[in-house]
Parts: sequence; C-alpha cells; structure tokens
Amino acid sequence: MSKKKPDPSELRTLSVKDRFSKVSVEDFASPLTSGMQVRDFLDALPGLLAGRDLREVAERIAKAAREQKPIIVGMGAHVIKVGLAPVLVSWMERGIITGLVMNGAGVIHDAEIALWGKTSEDVGPALDEGMFGVAEETAGLINQALSEGSKEGKGFGEAVAQRLAESDPPYADLSLLCQAHRRGLPVTVHVAIGTDIIHMHPLADGAAIGEASLRDFHRLASQIARLEGGAYLNVGSAVVLPEVFMKALNLARNQGNRIEEFTTVDMDFIKHYRPSVNVVDRPVRMGGRGYQLIGHHELNLPLLAVAVLERLAARPEESEQA
Repeated sequence: MSKKKPDPSELRTLSVKDRFSKVSVEDFASPLTSGMQVRDFLDALPGLLAGRDLREVAERIAKAAREQKPIIVGMGAHVIKVGLAPVLVSWMERGIITGLVMNGAGVIHDAEIALWGKTSEDVGPALDEGMFGVAEETAGLINQALSEGSKEGKGFGEAVAQRLAESDPPYADLSLLCQAHRRGLPVTVHVAIGTDIIHMHPLADGAAIGEASLRDFHRLASQIARLEGGAYLNVGSAVVLPEVFMKALNLARNQGNRIEEFTTVDMDFIKHYRPSVNVVDRPVRMGGRGYQLIGHHELNLPLLAVAVLERLAARPEESEQA
C-alpha cells in the first residue's frame, strides 16, 4: 500500500478553546506569604499531581479517623532513623493510628533510641572489621524478649514492646514501641531470618523468632479484616511489608471479610515495584484509592501528618471544601 507523504499544509487543526487541557490556572499554587498559617499553606499548594494527592490523602485519612475506622501504618526502619517517631506519636495521641506494622530493623532502632537515645552505626567501616551489628545489649534484650514471649503466646511486637516498656527506658517518649504499648495499640513485626543484626547473636532462637512473627502475621490479618473504610500506609518498606500486607489482605478476604472501599498510601524516596503493585494498585481494584507520595520521609511524613491534623481540626463542611 502506498503511503501519502505528510504535507503540513493539510494538517487538521482545532481550537485550543475546544481542546482538553490537563492544566488550568484554577489548579495553580496560591502566592506564599511570611507568617502563613499551616492550613493556608496547605491550601496554597497546586492542585496538581502530588499537591493534589497530598490533600486527598489527608482528607481520606481524616475521614477514616472521624468515623473511627482502622488506620494502620506500616513502616521501614528509616522512618525512625530520620527522627520521625514524634510525628507518629502525635497521631497516636489523637487516636488516628490504630495499629503499627514494622520490620525487624525498625524494632532494633526503636529499642536503641528508647534505651540509649542513639542508633544507626556506620556500617561500612564496621563491616570492614567484621564488627557490624555486634552490640550485645540490643541483641540481648530483643532475643531474650522473643524467647520468653514466644513461650507465653506473645507476638513479636507485643513481646519486645512489653519488655522494653518494663525496663523504663529514659527515652520512652520517643519510642514507638513504648508509646504503642502504653496506649494498648497493636504492633506487629514481620521479619525474614538473616536480615537483622540480632540474628547473628548466640541468643537468636529461630523457632521463637519465626513463631512470634507468624503470630503477628495472623494478628495483622485480623486487623485488615476490619479495614473497610479505613487506610493502610506503607512508609519506607520496599519489599517485606508490601508482601506481608498483600498476603494478610488476601487471607482476610479469603475468610469472607468484605474489604473493598479503603485507602492505601505508599511513601518512599523512589517508586519501587512491590509497593506500587501490592499496596497502591492491586488491593484497591474493587474500590477505594491508592496513592504514592514520593520524596524524603523527613519532609513528606510531617507534611501529611499536619495536613491530617488540620483536616480533623476543621469543621466537617470546611474539610470537604478543602
């Protein structure tokens, strides 16, 4: 078949007035001024891409909180390492968070902050000498808590949180485990054997670690069974927690629980495959909405946290208009 040579003089055109445009001045940011209130600043953000998504996520979480629906925060250890525990504690104080989901590294860093007010060793030089992750106090406390707690039928999170809280650590107010234990909030911990420094130590009990983590998986599935109308946040976990969340959601649905209309949020430095499909896309295929807020935790999480608090402080009709 012969092809006609393109001729610009025969280009079919239309009026820009009739063309669909994805960007309009109505969505532009408002001017920023010195001394703005937090809510004014949030409302001044552009109504495009992440600016729009941040406000939508804040409103959805605030709505779930007002309706006393589950809001579960899953988090990697980096959230603790960049100093964001007080931000999440502020949500606990307002009754926003109904459950915490952590990996093993998160427990390690949280325990060190609670007990000694510092954490996060310099891995490179320590690894050169074969001395990375060998702090005996950290491994001793967590491994002993798991060995004893597992025998008593406790999950990973419950066992370590209780042991840590009972030790009356000097920085308990900055510990997610201690603050959750104080408020009776469930903390589930999900680990892969060999990924955490405590697994190198002689007190590590694989059976206890595995049994306690499996109990927490079942407890997380029980929480997710009530997730309809609520929200699940994955903050800084690229592999383990997105996989755990998807399996727990599937188990809950398999048992006949209706979980369709809810919100999922992935927050990390970059987009990763598993959070994209296992948190943002697949779980909300039947309803609800998934979001990704990409950027530094130390900026985005406080921004989202204060946006939710502002929405909760507003009257319902004001919140809906925002």
